[in-house]
Amino acid sequence: MRTGIATVCLSGTLKEKMQACAIAGFDGIEIFEQDLVTSPHSPEDVRKMAADLGLGLDLYQPFRDFDGVTPDLLKANLRRAEAKFKLMSRLGMDTILVCSNVATATINDDELRASQLAELAELAGDHGVKVAYEALAWGKYVNDYEHAYRLVEMVDHPNLGTCLDSFHILSRDWDTAPIEDINAEKIFFVQVADAPKLSMDVLSWSRHYRVFPGEGQFELAKFMGHVVRAGYTGPVSLEVFNDVFRQSDVERTAVDAMRSLIWLEEQSAKWLASTSADAAAANGGASRRRYPMELATLPKVNEPAGFNFAEVKADDTAQLEKLLGQLGFEFEGRHRTKDVQLWTMGQARVIINEQAASHSEPAIAALGFDVDSPVIASARAQQLKAPVVARKVQADEEVFQGISAPDSTEIFLCQGSPDGTAAWTHEFGEGLEHVTGGQNAVIDHVNLAQPWQHFDEAVLFYTSALALEPQPFAEVPSPSGLVRSQVMETTDGAVRLVLNLAPAQQAQSARKTYQEHIAFAVGDLVATARSARDRGLEFLQIPANYYEDLDARFDLEPGFLATLKELNLLYDRDANGEFLHFYTATVGSVFFEMVERRGNYDGYGAPNAPVRHAVQYDSLHRV
Repeated sequence: MRTGIATVCLSGTLKEKMQACAIAGFDGIEIFEQDLVTSPHSPEDVRKMAADLGLGLDLYQPFRDFDGVTPDLLKANLRRAEAKFKLMSRLGMDTILVCSNVATATINDDELRASQLAELAELAGDHGVKVAYEALAWGKYVNDYEHAYRLVEMVDHPNLGTCLDSFHILSRDWDTAPIEDINAEKIFFVQVADAPKLSMDVLSWSRHYRVFPGEGQFELAKFMGHVVRAGYTGPVSLEVFNDVFRQSDVERTAVDAMRSLIWLEEQSAKWLASTSADAAAANGGASRRRYPMELATLPKVNEPAGFNFAEVKADDTAQLEKLLGQLGFEFEGRHRTKDVQLWTMGQARVIINEQAASHSEPAIAALGFDVDSPVIASARAQQLKAPVVARKVQADEEVFQGISAPDSTEIFLCQGSPDGTAAWTHEFGEGLEHVTGGQNAVIDHVNLAQPWQHFDEAVLFYTSALALEPQPFAEVPSPSGLVRSQVMETTDGAVRLVLNLAPAQQAQSARKTYQEHIAFAVGDLVATARSARDRGLEFLQIPANYYEDLDARFDLEPGFLATLKELNLLYDRDANGEFLHFYTATVGSVFFEMVERRGNYDGYGAPNAPVRHAVQYDSLHRV
């Protein structure tokens, strides 16, 4: 699949954008007109720059408000078009995007539109240019891709075809199956963009909230599957208008964009294989059909089986050690060659890392996940542009396959074991007497703060590289503003990752000021809390008003309610079960949560989140 991206997706100058696209590995680019108009480089310079960078110049865009106009305006539009065709010749480009009219169309007549598009196509032919006519979702008279294609057929000119844009099609819920009926030779260009499902006018939605494939909720694999079945072989190019992307680091955004197309290519191949298999079964096992566009796939991996470990890095670890000890974790000793400690409670493992700590206070630095094949999983992640993280090891030590997440958290892919143990733990605490028989626990979930400019990137990263499924996001009120919370999890819930977008006032340094936590699941939270209290644990203090409200909502047994209040426990219940949890005080930017899931409760105690945020805010700002 030939990959492309519109320069409008990125921040910076035209030169910076082109360089970033080349570094990210794109085959070609769309030049957005404003990027060229504001550039100090001549068209000839841009053409040479693209050649030097190995980039194709695939599309010039956009040419607006051409069709459905009066004769005098048509004449002016043709003059404007010819100037652009001459410019494209200097650039060495042969395809221009023409949008259906939004502002100046006054005549709703397909015969007139077709005749005017025919004049444009004839003029384009004189200059060796192809016109890709696109139906904008908010077009005044033409807003449906099938309507746009009918006009192309009416004109029947070799220099006029259509552009299929996933946003303009999917935002209007148009059926994508008829794409397969379009003559592939008349599909001159394909643009893709994802988006969250929002209730707002389509123009504002398009101009501010598009995201890269895999970061929204559109059925892009299905859209692309129909495009492939139609026989299209040209570029698949990103056209994403997003306020955050256009303020973010250009090279990093370009890499995120490329990752999204790699992911989309794989998902489209899977969709085609699945639907072809269904069709073959219905037709008595007919062989799978091949299409002109070849779609590459990535190494196949299963979703993680669970957390292997969580790592906290700090200069001064005394408070962390005290906190883990109070919770009931056992100290398993120091690593024999590295300045790190291991603390465990059952199968929950926490590494405290004192090596070259860059944080003055404790912060979550790394997560380990159990996977079937760490090497294959790492190879997949690297093909998805994930940066490699290497750690020095001795000859007889476990070799971890590491990659870096968008927020700089290090992700290690570990060899899982059927009994939940980890082979590398023997490298710690040689000669120590290990206590056994304590409370069993596992890492239930980890909550990570995400910088504002990398939130969508993180969703795609964990979806594509770790096979986690994004759940519907929620917005949680806090004293600092709304916190956007995005749950990423495996099908069985063995791995649950919660990505939080910090409020705007904390956004510039979310990882330094916004709190994150690791949650551990135990079988008896009340007993765990009593033991922790006896060891001197400082609980997050829950206000009495919370328990009054809890009683009103759930009509709890008085003795149970008194126990919750006594131990600062929080409670939630749904149709499937119950959830008990408590929080520790914060050390640096890290705190811990202990949870107990009863029955089939699958949430996170979301109704209690505002209480936690408020208490933590008060504690942080208390004089």
